[in-house]
Amino acid sequence: MEIDLTKLEPRHSHDLLTSSIIPRPIAWVSSINEDGQSNIAPFSFFTGVSWAPPIIAFSVVNRSDGTKKDTVINIQKVPEFVVNIVSVDQLSVMEVTAKPIPYGEDESFIYGIHLIPSKKIKPHRIQEAKISFECSLERIVRVNEGPNAGNLILGHVKLVHIDDRVLRNDKEVDSTMLDALGRLSGKYYCTTQSIIESEKN
Repeated sequence: MEIDLTKLEPRHSHDLLTSSIIPRPIAWVSSINEDGQSNIAPFSFFTGVSWAPPIIAFSVVNRSDGTKKDTVINIQKVPEFVVNIVSVDQLSVMEVTAKPIPYGEDESFIYGIHLIPSKKIKPHRIQEAKISFECSLERIVRVNEGPNAGNLILGHVKLVHIDDRVLRNDKEVDSTMLDALGRLSGKYYCTTQSIIESEKN
């Protein structure tokens, strides 16, 4: 079967892409507005871009009415953010932060997570996250405008916080200890506990 995505309704294209590009790690992004109020939101279009310099990227799609989400608005005004990695045991609280709230309402009260100061940037990081990347904004690449348009946000990693329990040999993260949550599509997620080792790599 051949499918022309340009002829599909946006939601149908979304469903095909998100069920094909799997599994996806989740960028649990904390940002702040000009008044210092915190926003936390998860995004699963997320990846690394380079390591010299260390750049990571995630994409935020506009709402169906064309307006930008709070994370984009915040980063435009305060060009810093933290990408926290979601572990399996944080699924429930992560889903709470995915729900829309009025702009400017502080989310630091959410039960199950605690926001603590970052070292090099203004937005707070999530204490319970086993890995957190403090980032300054490198650039925002806008892909189209209006409803469902993408905003690719690239961040320059300034500092990484890693739970000692997941660090191996002081230079590599133990994937089984991190137990990162993977995004599939719809209501489905996966874990990274099933590992395949290849001697060819």
